Amino acid sequence: MIAGGGQPNMQQLLQQAQKMQQDLANAQEELARTEVEGQAGGGLVRATVTGAGELRALKIDPKAVDPEDTETLADLVVAAVQAANENAQTLQQQKLGPLAQGLGGGGIPGLPF
Repeated sequence: MIAGGGQPNMQQLLQQAQKMQQDLANAQEELARTEVEGQAGGGLVRATVTGAGELRALKIDPKAVDPEDTETLADLVVAAVQAANENAQTLQQQKLGPLAQGLGGGGIPGLPF
């Protein structure tokens, strides 16, 4: 990477940065397409989110619905969505973590990683 005068080859650095940026964009697109699930109440409530954290689906088993106790149902919904988002964050770390490490862990100023 060092040219004859000891200076970094800017062309090579730019190409490397562009490849890393493309790899990051590809990983982000894959995360947006990948769905993960979280559940609560032994599976009575299930939430599906994308790897980017967008809520896509919420399934509630009829056994979880008690008109006298909507507070518990609300708690189950919140817990299922939180579990799904935790799974999405784990997926993000798996997909994006190696890209950030390739940048020395510190990232490049002005870039989102």
